[in-house]
Amino acid sequence: MVHDHHHEHAPGGRIGVAFWLNLAFALLEVAGGLWTNSVAVLSDALHDFGDSIALGLTWHFARVSQRKGDETFTFGYRRFSLLGALVMSFVLFAGGLVVLFEAIPRLFSPEGANASGMIYLAIAGIVINGIAALRTHGGRSLSERVVTWHFVEDVLGWLAVLVAAIVMSFTGIGILDPVLSILITLYVLWNVGRRLKETLVILLQGAPTNIPIAQVEQMIRDVSGVCDAHHTHIWTQDGERHVLTTHVVAVEGMTLGDTGDLRRRIREILKPFGIAHATIEVEYRLGECPHESTDDCHAS
Repeated sequence: MVHDHHHEHAPGGRIGVAFWLNLAFALLEVAGGLWTNSVAVLSDALHDFGDSIALGLTWHFARVSQRKGDETFTFGYRRFSLLGALVMSFVLFAGGLVVLFEAIPRLFSPEGANASGMIYLAIAGIVINGIAALRTHGGRSLSERVVTWHFVEDVLGWLAVLVAAIVMSFTGIGILDPVLSILITLYVLWNVGRRLKETLVILLQGAPTNIPIAQVEQMIRDVSGVCDAHHTHIWTQDGERHVLTTHVVAVEGMTLGDTGDLRRRIREILKPFGIAHATIEVEYRLGECPHESTDDCHAS
């Protein structure tokens, strides 16, 4: 069911439902992990607690990030949406190290795990995380897409637990549990590391990887009336909305209206890149452009 006229409230509602589902299941996992004596289940419980913190912060900061600019944050509060991902990354790293510290010794001294209990928990994990993934599916914001894919990863992880538990119930190979927990933890830490790197690049005002600055400058040079473009800088506020500053060299003799029209046309070609704010400083050159004929470089 789609309610387009309430779309501004949908992201918070979807992430809120996912948060409560994830938190409730994380508590169930802790009890289930202790019951089954499974470090694989406990490792995923720590993982889900980290997710719950991240979802709660994402839910909160998604509201904060909608505030308009003020004297303190002149560009607005959009970068607050990155804090949830940053905290989540550190929580998951700490939890992952605890799991590895607990699971590695069990490779050499395997302990028995309740395979039947693991099967029930795996089925519950597949169902609950599947519902959460369906609940957030269809969201257009970056945070919703990330949350959806994360729940899909959880479903796949619980499928792996289910298969291992079934094998254990028939073979009694106890080492499968610590091996699975280590693999799950390493997989989570690998993805958390990638996410942390992306977040830090944004916070340090790195250029978006999907926007080639050389190509952007060439597109600006191709605008009628432009002789050259240089000192182009691009950074992103939150991974979706980008900021650009550039110096444009235009032909001498442009009127104030021509210059305003030139800026408007440059901003139009920047829109497909998600550049929400562009500061364009216009300089003027006497004579011919160094890379074009005078006829090709003219005010429109």
